[in-house]
Amino acid sequence: MPPSLERVSSNVSTVAGSNCRGVDDASRRKDTCNIVIMGDTGAGKSALVNLITGTQTALTSRDSVGCTTETTVYEHNIVNQDKVFKVQLFDTAGLDEGSQGAVPNAQAQKALKNLFQTLMKKKAIHLVMYCVQGTKDARAFQRNYKLLSTAKRQPPVVLIVTGLEEREPDMEEWWRSNERYISSLGMNFAGHACITALTINEGDSEKVKQRREQSYRAVCKLIEQYCPQSGMGVHRVPVRKEHKNIILFGASGVGKSSVVNLMAGSKVADTSDSMDPCTMRWQEYVISFDDTSYAVFDTVGLEEPQLGTKQYLDSVENAHALIKELDRKGGIDLLLFCIRAGRMTATLQSNYRLFHEFLCEKKVPIVLAITGLERKQNMEDWWDAEHSTLERNAIRVAGHACITAADGLSAGTQADRYEESRLKIRELVKRFTADGQREAWIGGDNLFVSLMRKLREFLAGGPRVKSKDLVLHLTRRCGISKEVAQKLVDMMNEGLS
Repeated sequence: MPPSLERVSSNVSTVAGSNCRGVDDASRRKDTCNIVIMGDTGAGKSALVNLITGTQTALTSRDSVGCTTETTVYEHNIVNQDKVFKVQLFDTAGLDEGSQGAVPNAQAQKALKNLFQTLMKKKAIHLVMYCVQGTKDARAFQRNYKLLSTAKRQPPVVLIVTGLEEREPDMEEWWRSNERYISSLGMNFAGHACITALTINEGDSEKVKQRREQSYRAVCKLIEQYCPQSGMGVHRVPVRKEHKNIILFGASGVGKSSVVNLMAGSKVADTSDSMDPCTMRWQEYVISFDDTSYAVFDTVGLEEPQLGTKQYLDSVENAHALIKELDRKGGIDLLLFCIRAGRMTATLQSNYRLFHEFLCEKKVPIVLAITGLERKQNMEDWWDAEHSTLERNAIRVAGHACITAADGLSAGTQADRYEESRLKIRELVKRFTADGQREAWIGGDNLFVSLMRKLREFLAGGPRVKSKDLVLHLTRRCGISKEVAQKLVDMMNEGLS
């Protein structure tokens, strides 16, 4: 199994649903993401628990008689990259079993409603997984879906469709065939996963094995998306990083690529400003000096204080890719703000706020590189004269370097200044990325939403981008599912209401 997503041995405990104290104890946990699994008898709820936990702890049955006769709570840790998701799975008794079943339907419905009430009262329910068999008609699970409407503040509900190990050409075909019909029946879900939860046996085909692994990943992705982002149930584990990650930002023409080459000691970046001048466009360069490796993300910030609609949509795509790549590589260690010596502009101020306040929430050290000083007899004179102007404009940095990044200067004083600049910029970077500094800042979806919400404020004439157009852009250009795209757009809109 790839290291980016792995199962952690489960600490599984069961709590009888009839034992109110047991469920009550589970609902009091403040360090878990609580997931209720509901559905018809035989829909594969217990098999889903086993899929998530990687065990055979939950009893399963191939017939229509339910194995779960009371609410059972399973605790499990899921590791995805540097995050640990500590979850509690509330496996409930099957619905629609009939009066002669192990748990009559009326009793199962009452137990489910009581569970919702208990968890909702304590704000301890974060996700509902509605489990259904893919072999049944969609109308068959409409009635039990209505049970969810009894909750005053309904948590996110995702649909888990099981029994699709033989579906062709792929398991997702079930959703493509039934999505519109489900919507016409008045059923709306925050997400879905089309899966097989079959126990893998020695003689099973590679196709079935691959589909089970695919199913595990799909379900874990839903858990990651809908676990609360406040930190509840989500814990960070140390990640061995290959490089220190630096975001280098500033307007076009200030010499950012030249600064990369200055630090590297050789030409690794094209200095022709070939990147399109659209917001949040970026290019990664890996450089090394003094036995340390750095990944420098050379970005394009705001070119003007206001944005057009096309620039905003471009920024959505580029910012999403940048944030996901930085998260994958362990977060942001340093912001390196590059400006050219000259007058203060509204664009300079907007870029500072965009990256320092809204991308990194002031949680990453920011340093300033001032270029274009090759003709200054003493480059540091610029800082002595201008730092008070920066302060008056609320631009505050942890450190600075007054430099020239112009290579190929004539021999003599200007060439000496170039070498002096290399030492200064390297020392600045080393100082503020040294081990023992604050941990790298990792953003995720909440960071993306915050950044895009702020960029909307720069739209000329106000936020004119329609929500449906933004959802379409996220799905087509960023590779995000429609459900997640809608969730992100809804979160952006909440901040504008």
